[in-house]
Amino acid sequence: MASLGKTFYTGLFRHSLDDKHRLTIPSAWRYAHEESDTFLATPHPDGYIAVLPPAEVEKLYEKVAQKALTDRDAQDAFARFFAQTLSFSFDKQGRFGVGAELLEHADIRKDSVLVGSLTKFAIWSPARWQKLETRTTGEQLGDLMRRIGI
Repeated sequence: MASLGKTFYTGLFRHSLDDKHRLTIPSAWRYAHEESDTFLATPHPDGYIAVLPPAEVEKLYEKVAQKALTDRDAQDAFARFFAQTLSFSFDKQGRFGVGAELLEHADIRKDSVLVGSLTKFAIWSPARWQKLETRTTGEQLGDLMRRIGI
């Protein structure tokens, strides 16, 4: 997962919430982090939970810090975004408590699918993940990769 001093979030993992609505971050993704590292989980408009690891949190922090307090549009966007965002670190077993609002947003009841996207990861409900897999299979994925330049 780590190379050249960077942490990579790749792969797909299926995990279930425990009775306390905690979810385990895959060990392959957490080994480069300390328990005290801060992650952010936020509802993504496409119906999943987007998780920003510490490196991405730091980038976001710098962007937010550069905006003037008098920039109404920026402050409105920040207020709305961060009101929905959960700041967390994981315990010794790699678990964190997922808020009820985030679970409801992503339509996650018990089972989840954690999907890496290199610099961050997402938490999907199995049904919503299946829909994404369906629309990105075979040539559809190839066309999409060509359009975004990969």
